[in-house]
Amino acid sequence: MPLKKINTVLVAAFVLFILWFGLEFVLSPETTAPTFGLPSRPSGDGGGGGFLIVKGSRDIVLALVLGILLLTGHRRALGWVLLVEALAAYGDMTTVLAHHGSAATAFGVHCLTATLMVVTGLLVLHETREVAPAPATPAPQPA
Repeated sequence: MPLKKINTVLVAAFVLFILWFGLEFVLSPETTAPTFGLPSRPSGDGGGGGFLIVKGSRDIVLALVLGILLLTGHRRALGWVLLVEALAAYGDMTTVLAHHGSAATAFGVHCLTATLMVVTGLLVLHETREVAPAPATPAPQPA
């Protein structure tokens, strides 16, 4: 299978996964909160539902940006955006670890997702690299 097709499938999977996860946080924050990996659900006016909806909204936007770049064929930009968006998942991992959350979730979900995004971003960039033309060989001279 060509690299471009593999990359397209991987990016489409990221778009669907991130969009689904974001929608879960917006539509059902109470049941989704424990999957983030923090030891307890954020509480208070700004932390409870607000934090969860902000997290969900961020994920929805991240997914839509990837989806738009994928659908419009901006492959090089898609590779760079995957690399940058991986920072959000690494940030989630850091947040979970800094607040004494589940190390298994921090590494098994957030770090793994971020690392797979980096690998996919690098694959897309590799796919889109410019290949230098082969040097022209002189025509053989008659003897």
